[in-house]
Amino acid sequence: MKKKALYPGSFDPITNGHLDIIKRSSEIFDEVTLAIFDNPDKQPLFSFDERKELIMKVIDADNITIDSFNGLLVDYAEKHSFQTIIRGLRAVSDFDYEFQLALTNRRLGKHVDTIFFMTDEKYSYLSSSIVKQVCRFGGDISSFVPPLVEKYLKEKIT
Repeated sequence: MKKKALYPGSFDPITNGHLDIIKRSSEIFDEVTLAIFDNPDKQPLFSFDERKELIMKVIDADNITIDSFNGLLVDYAEKHSFQTIIRGLRAVSDFDYEFQLALTNRRLGKHVDTIFFMTDEKYSYLSSSIVKQVCRFGGDISSFVPPLVEKYLKEKIT
């Protein structure tokens, strides 16, 4: 039986921190699905198709698939037979929120567990929101995202 994992997120845009977690999780699991979440509380800069295209162009792994979802993550996980959810942690503040989500998901989906990946320390401060804000004000984002993402982001913001 294949070991499958689900890595949900907005990926708006995908950052080097995301890529770090994707690379490491793809070495552990036979199949990793990136599930782009349609968060009604956020207005994404990139459409789903644009995010999917960027992700496909910057990922170098055969065992990664990309999908989207809205609604409850556990419903998506159970519908697609995932037993493992991957979440990235940057700091202690992330843990409090992610711990609550993991316990809620476990309560709602009895057969779904969450595995936390600590991001590489060089990305511990990094978020998509920070990348977009730095880019909007003309800052150098070249160490935060792959070159292609930087190009698309600059085109989108200017």
